Amino acid sequence: MIRNYRRPFPAGIIYPDAIYSIKGGGRRLYLTFDDGPDPVSTPRILDILAARDVRATFFCTGSRVIAAPGLFARIAAEGHTIGNHGFSHLNGLKTPIRTYCADVFRGRDITCSNLFRPPYGRLRVRQYRILERTMQIVFWDLMPYDFDQTLPAPESYGILASRIRPGSVIVLHDRETSSAMQYLDRFLEKAISEDYSFGRVDDYSPRG
Repeated sequence: MIRNYRRPFPAGIIYPDAIYSIKGGGRRLYLTFDDGPDPVSTPRILDILAARDVRATFFCTGSRVIAAPGLFARIAAEGHTIGNHGFSHLNGLKTPIRTYCADVFRGRDITCSNLFRPPYGRLRVRQYRILERTMQIVFWDLMPYDFDQTLPAPESYGILASRIRPGSVIVLHDRETSSAMQYLDRFLEKAISEDYSFGRVDDYSPRG
């Protein structure tokens, strides 16, 4: 597998108005979590974030919100930002434009969020142009492949810890198989000790 830990290439050219990083917040990082809410991993993530007084952005899948409404409510109640990750977690490159956009709009109706992260980071130009009319598309600056079960957790942690930079939008996953559960608290401790703080995607100017 070829891994690209930075923004999906050449997304910056194809999707010029999407968020990749956020400037102007000093030594601030933006933790985001995709694919939840998950009954196993999401509560653990929320507990770790609460213990460190860190707020994050959760890009939730609509079908999973319906399956775990209480957990979804807890994410919002604890001060985290909610984003839309579609209803069915479709791959934009493999899905007809109308079907894909309808799924995203359904996810928006459930999450009540105009922040949208494309599942897999895959989106056709036409889909992007339709969705950006009413939504802010959010990609990332750093992804340590915590979802990849062939990448050991220490290696995923090393990628994350060594590549952070001010303004980084970091994508992790709240799913049971994510290796991030093994190092999230350690990472927060390290980042805070290096004078980083954490914000939510909608805290600052969306262009970066």
